[in-house]
Amino acid sequence: MEDEVDRLVAAWRRERPDLDVEPLEVLSRVSRLARHLDRARRLAFSEHQLEPWEFDVLTALRRAGAPYQLSPGQLLTQTLVTSGTMTNRIDRLAKKGLVERLPDPSDRRGVLVRLTDDGKDRADQALAGLLDQERAILAELSHAQRGELAALLRQLTAPFDNIPG
Repeated sequence: MEDEVDRLVAAWRRERPDLDVEPLEVLSRVSRLARHLDRARRLAFSEHQLEPWEFDVLTALRRAGAPYQLSPGQLLTQTLVTSGTMTNRIDRLAKKGLVERLPDPSDRRGVLVRLTDDGKDRADQALAGLLDQERAILAELSHAQRGELAALLRQLTAPFDNIPG
């Protein structure tokens, strides 16, 4: 079965036979798949009146376990945004009643961000919708193929995830 990347690679091989275009065979597919996944994520989240960034913050808190709270610094680490962006996001989520700010008992100047019951419910429902979308994307692969692909992708992403700072 031929795909758009096969046609793209064939055209570059014809037009630029002097270049090794093999990386395109993998990374162009990863890029195209990322766009399809982004659409699926947006659809799953919109069904629960959430933006992707809202889902990211809410699920970071949800994964923390009861009482579903983290410091803003911990949220920064998990969501890879600046402190100014995170402050704005927390403000917006608090205004929607999905999170609340609480004093940090271990730091008088600090705060903790806690998931509200509504925030927890929305995160759980959106996650279930996302998993349905992702299962549909992966439906062509067997369980063993999914495991193999996950291992190969982990090899590529791990160095980026383990860069200090």
